[in-house]
Amino acid sequence: MLSPFSFKAFLSPTFITFGTDKHKNTMNFPAELKYTKDHEWVRVEGDEAIIGITEFAQRELGDIVYIDITSVGKEVAAEEVFGTVEAVKTVSDLFMPVTATVQEVNAKLDSQPELVNSDPYGDGWMVKVTIANPAELNNLLSADAYSEIVGA
Repeated sequence: MLSPFSFKAFLSPTFITFGTDKHKNTMNFPAELKYTKDHEWVRVEGDEAIIGITEFAQRELGDIVYIDITSVGKEVAAEEVFGTVEAVKTVSDLFMPVTATVQEVNAKLDSQPELVNSDPYGDGWMVKVTIANPAELNNLLSADAYSEIVGA
């Protein structure tokens, strides 16, 4: 059963293919989400949003082993760090897409950080936030614009 903050990742996806014909990979950038150049995605739900990292980001990082988000209850400005994600060989900062107050961290990631790899747009979400300035959403990218940035 999906948690109340899980969502259906394949409602209106944009599928991107890359690589040679022999080793084609398909990346999913759902059209209903907004994206950042730093590889976070945002699902807007009124004045709240769910935030995670993109399929591209999790593929680049490799196997996710730990998520560290200590910003619950804090307002984090757009483009400021709200946590980190640790993969087998690297640690990467997580950047807040819009100014927002972090309301909740996905508790599943404490014991199952690999959900970010297996379901980045569903059970692998990272935080639920309250948006402080909805106008900042206009600065985010569409699925098509994001796919151009990552060269997919």
